[in-house]
Amino acid sequence: MIRVKRVYEKPAKEDGFRLLVDRLWPRGLTKERASVDLWMKKIAPSDALRKWFGHEPERWPEFEKRYRKELAEKKDLFSQIQKLESERKFVTLLYGRNDERQNQAVVLADALKRKR
Repeated sequence: MIRVKRVYEKPAKEDGFRLLVDRLWPRGLTKERASVDLWMKKIAPSDALRKWFGHEPERWPEFEKRYRKELAEKKDLFSQIQKLESERKFVTLLYGRNDERQNQAVVLADALKRKR
């Protein structure tokens, strides 16, 4: 099962395998406090897309569309996450952004669910 959680929230046993899907390490967070099992920065949106989006809410629909296109080109990484999901009971996709609805982890989780 895929879950999504902000990396700044306290780690929990229920998180299972904790996978950070941000391109940049979360500001002000130590590795110990983050409790990340794997940092998969290459699955994150490209720098160009991330900078273009700039967390502007009106750009979200286009960001989501462009990021899904990028994910389609990252089949090996996508497959790696699917394998983790099949091996583990839970995989939690971690993100740093302060918006729980408009972030790449939400898009990635939806794309993974659609590929089942």
